Amino acid sequence: MQENRRPDSPEEQVVRLLKERNLTITAAESCTGGLIAGTLVNVAGASDVFGEAYVTYSNEAKQRLVGVRAETLEQFGAVSEETAYEMAAGAARAVGADVGLSSTGIAGPGGGTPEKPVGLVYIGCCVRGEVQVRRLNLHGNREQNRMDTVKAALELAAEMLAAE
Repeated sequence: MQENRRPDSPEEQVVRLLKERNLTITAAESCTGGLIAGTLVNVAGASDVFGEAYVTYSNEAKQRLVGVRAETLEQFGAVSEETAYEMAAGAARAVGADVGLSSTGIAGPGGGTPEKPVGLVYIGCCVRGEVQVRRLNLHGNREQNRMDTVKAALELAAEMLAAE
């Protein structure tokens, strides 16, 4: 697998930056279903910075595992900036990690509404308590939307870590 990735992929950048700064990372994933974690562990040496993550596909799991507030889910929905924010911060807090990533969205092909169409995804990154959330409007099939979400989340993490 290593030879299929370009030399400085987002996941390699993230692992390298985490090692350089002696930081750890985790994730709370909904629409990506563990792909962020899986992509991180494709990098040799990821075990130095990554120990565990959560797949929080249901609202109940988002609440129980990473502390997303019921009020947030009721008011804004699972696919929202607010939920992505709470997932990223909550994952980091739950694990005691320095960095928490999150993904929540509608990968497709069904599940979209006029207000929240297929391809609407929010990613979050919490670095030592500072959280940034990005909205993505993706247009691929389910698999492509999930892969594009992973790439965007890891790029956000790399960007925030590089600015540390």
